[in-house]
Amino acid sequence: MNNNKSAWDSRYEWKAVLLLAFGFGLVGLDRFIILPLFPAIMKDLALDYQDLGNISAVLALAWALSSILIGRISDTFGRRKVLIPSLMIFSLLAGLSGLATGIASLLLIRAVMGVAEGAFTTTSIATNAEVSHPLRRGRNMGIQLGFFPLLGLGLAPIIATQLLAVVPSWRWVFAIVALPGFVLAWLIYRNLKETRPQRAKATVASAEPVEKHSWLTVLRHRNMPLNIICMCCALTCLFVVSVMTANYLTDYLHLSISQMGFVMSAIGFGGFIGDMIMPSLSDRFGRKPVLLLSFVGTALFLWLLTNTGAEPLKLFGLLFMTTFFNFSMICVLNGPLTSESVPPSLIATATGLIVGAAELFGGAVAPALAGFIAQHYGIEKTLLLALGSLGIGLLVSLFLKETLPGKRKSMTDQGFPGLIKPD
Repeated sequence: MNNNKSAWDSRYEWKAVLLLAFGFGLVGLDRFIILPLFPAIMKDLALDYQDLGNISAVLALAWALSSILIGRISDTFGRRKVLIPSLMIFSLLAGLSGLATGIASLLLIRAVMGVAEGAFTTTSIATNAEVSHPLRRGRNMGIQLGFFPLLGLGLAPIIATQLLAVVPSWRWVFAIVALPGFVLAWLIYRNLKETRPQRAKATVASAEPVEKHSWLTVLRHRNMPLNIICMCCALTCLFVVSVMTANYLTDYLHLSISQMGFVMSAIGFGGFIGDMIMPSLSDRFGRKPVLLLSFVGTALFLWLLTNTGAEPLKLFGLLFMTTFFNFSMICVLNGPLTSESVPPSLIATATGLIVGAAELFGGAVAPALAGFIAQHYGIEKTLLLALGSLGIGLLVSLFLKETLPGKRKSMTDQGFPGLIKPD
């Protein structure tokens, strides 16, 4: 026990988690910066609500397919070979979004960008699971996934609306936000060690059976099909709210652009704080209780939001609490509940499958459906789609099996089996 504890490099763990967190934050920034810019893009390129839904949907579809396929690749060939190129590619394509001349070019650029972001997402989550001590896995996943809403949905509306006031057009905003990705790619190259080969050695040394990298094999683990359904519901809520809220606030509630930016920032700040608190609580009280509470909390505050008028401060608070719980459920599902439901050799494959399947429905189908609803029945009706998905997710989550590895004391007594320290 003491040898394992003394051998664990906590300093490197922190460094790796922070690098992965900033990387995932840039995924969120580059993905969602388009939302607060869309009212300006809409006028410039003559787009409508359906186009908004389709732009979000095509990126999510590409993200989904990439997550499913490339998770298996990083399980086989290593994490760094996927992390660094994918980070550089999606940063480049985020900048190229500013060169779009119409809906066709914008769809093409965002689709290819989705491929790179899906690859980074799956691989970075698996890397986090490998560099994190099991007693800190929930917390570390929360830190990494928390940067996604912080940069992508919290700071992005503020950055976008402030830059629009000082640059010639929305096109320059994309170019500016693409730059940090190249700096971070260099930092990851210099500081992040490979974990995948070491994990393979540890598996062999411990005489654990090595399962074939098969999606069907992953799905035979009890929690995985349920995790996928719950993630589809969680992402449906997130993306419907994230994609449609800017126009809901300006077109339905008639808030100003600056008021809209202020309220929209609640999505990111609420998600960030939720990811900082709730996954850490799951390290102590269990994954399932935190997940159930998150589904209930999200539904409650979203319902209150739908019944609130043009009151920016109140809207900010309700949206903050909605995403506080929404992002915490996504983190618990996507992180510890998945990585603890399958053998170590299948973590990235399982993560890719759950992210890919959930993005396919929640990220691609749901925004397109929301765009159709907004175009034909009114943008305010789209929030009912998010509420319905939460009800289904809550019901399914009741059947999940708890995955927190026993009592904290018993884990210590066992010497943390299966842990590996990166070279």
